[in-house]
Amino acid sequence: MKFHGKTLLLWLLLALVSPLYAGSLFEDNSPLEIEVTGPLWSLIENKKESKEWPFQIRTETQELDFLLRARGNSRMRVCDFPPLRFNFKNTDTSSTVFEGQEKLKLVTRCRKNESSEDDVLEEYAAYRIFGLLSDVSFRVRLVHITYKDTDDRIKEKYRTSYGFLIEPEDQLASRVGGSLSEIPAVSLKKLDKHQAALIYIYQYLIGNTDWSFVASDDTESCCHNVKLIKIGSQQFPVPFDFDLAGVVNASYARPDQSLKIKKVWQRLYRGFCTEPDVLKTALTSITSRQDEVLDVIAGLPALTEKEKAKQKKYLEGFFRKAADEDRILKLFEKSCHP
Repeated sequence: MKFHGKTLLLWLLLALVSPLYAGSLFEDNSPLEIEVTGPLWSLIENKKESKEWPFQIRTETQELDFLLRARGNSRMRVCDFPPLRFNFKNTDTSSTVFEGQEKLKLVTRCRKNESSEDDVLEEYAAYRIFGLLSDVSFRVRLVHITYKDTDDRIKEKYRTSYGFLIEPEDQLASRVGGSLSEIPAVSLKKLDKHQAALIYIYQYLIGNTDWSFVASDDTESCCHNVKLIKIGSQQFPVPFDFDLAGVVNASYARPDQSLKIKKVWQRLYRGFCTEPDVLKTALTSITSRQDEVLDVIAGLPALTEKEKAKQKKYLEGFFRKAADEDRILKLFEKSCHP
């Protein structure tokens, strides 16, 4: 599923005139080599203060001053190395790869063990897979980072690793000709039914149960790990934050105790009941891209062939089940929330 009818025309017109839809950072899927220099140990030790620290970032041809701070909610608690946020607001980024960017979220390795870097790459793949299915999705850019800690306290294992940058919400909204919705709740009737159905099955594909259309515990706005983008009269849900998904299977990941599963890699359908033909169209949209989905995993750098084979096997488990279309649709209809 991409866009439908008038929505596509609206997107094309607004994308051409929007100043936010101009950056090249997320238009390239090749890994970006960067070097980040600053008081990294101090930042990590004081991560709960949300203080911004002065850093420098270097690409192959450019060097910029910027501010860096820790961010996140659950990962702030469980990670030795928290996710980060770049702030270029007072930096001249013109003629650089970061042109047009102000604040960027960076997902990093969470813990010291080697599998933590695999988790980053696999979560990056989850974003890329949804991007194959819908244009109303967060784009991501893989980065290979060398950290230079001016405190000289960061251990060797943290000094070089992969991470990925996430397209800012306002740029996503502008790119698709919409606007961010900060509302406490959303009616299912207001959701674009095609995008919603796609998300229901996509979350099942990657084994993710850590999402909902109700407000999360730490915010007053809808939804949990889902952003709402209003395009025309419809709300388009956009999923994010996949570290607790089965396709990632992070060492710290646990399913919610209210769910009748013991491991995050156990798939559980959590979609709402929707029209059978809409659900069937969403399923076909995903199964028709099986090769492209598996190619995302195959193309991940630094992931061992053994790990790639494991991820491929996990995703192929869905596609094998989906080959019996009638059976899997009955499963979805039986399990859906009214």
